Amino acid sequence: MSRATLLVIQGQDQGARFQVGDDPIGIGRGVRNEIRLLDTEVSRQHAHVLRDGGRCVLLDRGSSNGTFLNGRPIKSAPLVDGDRIQIGRSVILFSDSRGDESKYAASVIDLVGREEAGDSSRIVGRVSHETSSAAGPSTLFVRPADTSVLYRIAEEAVSPSSSVEQLLVRVLDLTIAAVSANRGCVLLREIESDELTPVAARHRQSGGSEKMPVSRSIVDYVLRSGHGVRTSDARRDARFDAGQSILQAGVREALCVPMQGRYETIGVIYVDTTTAADAWLAGGGKTEVFSDEHLRLLIAIGRQAALAVENNRYQQALVKAERLAAMGQTIALLSHHIKNILQGVRGGSYLIDMGLGGHNEEMIRKGWNIVEKNQGKIYHLVMDMLTFSKDRRPTLEAGSVNQTIGDVCELMQARAEECGVRLDCRFDPHLTDAVFDEEGIHRAALNVVINAIDAVEGTDGGLVSVETGRIADGDLVFIAVSDNGPGIPADKLASIFNIFESTKGLRGTGLGLAVSRKILREHGGEISVESQPGGGSRFLLSWPRHPDEEHRAFDNKTSY
Repeated sequence: MSRATLLVIQGQDQGARFQVGDDPIGIGRGVRNEIRLLDTEVSRQHAHVLRDGGRCVLLDRGSSNGTFLNGRPIKSAPLVDGDRIQIGRSVILFSDSRGDESKYAASVIDLVGREEAGDSSRIVGRVSHETSSAAGPSTLFVRPADTSVLYRIAEEAVSPSSSVEQLLVRVLDLTIAAVSANRGCVLLREIESDELTPVAARHRQSGGSEKMPVSRSIVDYVLRSGHGVRTSDARRDARFDAGQSILQAGVREALCVPMQGRYETIGVIYVDTTTAADAWLAGGGKTEVFSDEHLRLLIAIGRQAALAVENNRYQQALVKAERLAAMGQTIALLSHHIKNILQGVRGGSYLIDMGLGGHNEEMIRKGWNIVEKNQGKIYHLVMDMLTFSKDRRPTLEAGSVNQTIGDVCELMQARAEECGVRLDCRFDPHLTDAVFDEEGIHRAALNVVINAIDAVEGTDGGLVSVETGRIADGDLVFIAVSDNGPGIPADKLASIFNIFESTKGLRGTGLGLAVSRKILREHGGEISVESQPGGGSRFLLSWPRHPDEEHRAFDNKTSY
């Protein structure tokens, strides 16, 4: 079965990727959707993507603003590789590949023959890439009728694509149709070894998988000379020096052009026409399909495809560099925080060792308290890392918010007393049960309370207030955590929920608030903050008291 994915390329959830399996995938704002979009123009139950046999199908679920496929409104439609789904302000790219396109291309392409000095050739047309590159793929070198093809190729070159292979397959589809070829392939030079590697192959007939012989002599000539070539009788062309393979494959005519990038030739595009061996011999092999106009068009396509590949490689290098930089930042921040925790554990262990040696229970107890405090820090750090790194759907069950937040306050009471902070907890006695993930909400609230205590630690009259209640407008449950600390600078408010952004300096990891926001959004809610320098801060955690409606059942056997 093909591997299908959905990648959010525009919207608040940009960068999120989802696998399409055998089960239907719900898309919408509701928390029960497999793909939950934080987009106010998306309905709670907006659309479905499901498998119908070997293909994927997109269904609109009666949404308010509609579902669009490649710019057109739909109720139901099959999906193909490269389709763009627009839901609200969010755009999702659908990718559907048969697996590793390069492996498939390598299995059907056969580089045959060796170049020999003195080859006589039946090449009947050649065009230098320098002519095309100097002026660009313009109508000076291709027929006006072909400009629409170049426009579509250019559009594909800048369209989102999950891989170079998928981009080149789409380019091949357009190319084969434009020049009336039967088959085509793309060979790229390996950056390290400079060897040619098949990366994409296409047959005009759906499902074609017979071996496709490509003359190594022709390819080498194109790469060496920089000329695109056209041969009208591949069977008798001395450059196709593996005549038996060419005859068996029924190769009649061929075009081969260089993929000239900005600074070097990165590969070739090859297309050919085929016919049965007996039909070719009966006709004398004289019927021509390709012309010099086709060759010029293919030269222009090769240039555009090469630039697209180079841009993709540059983008991949940039992404890799940014990923390595992010990894370095993560390791540096976490290592420093873990080092501080280990220093605390080491100090507590030293006091315990001294107490054991001197039979001093007070010193042992003091050392153990230090060790226990740092064990708690390690636990919270690890839990925050796991929560942030793992995509999950909350386990929604009816429960008491007051009881869950009461557990948080009880857990943090000793910490507050140790820091000289008064922890004031006020719960709404009329708050009825809500539906939420108890473990998730517990962690989200705990992180905010810990931050509040840290903010007022060491100040006179430090106070942290925790309250629960209900917002009637929208039927929301809320948890409010307030402190009378120094507040948050205005220029920091917009970034405090970003990962590794901390107002606590070296004492914080910058994970706590990012984790809390992630959990609240998984519940269909949000976390907000009001703060003034010198006036304390107030964090509000809120989410819908009732879950969304259950998914409606869909019949996978519906016709589309």
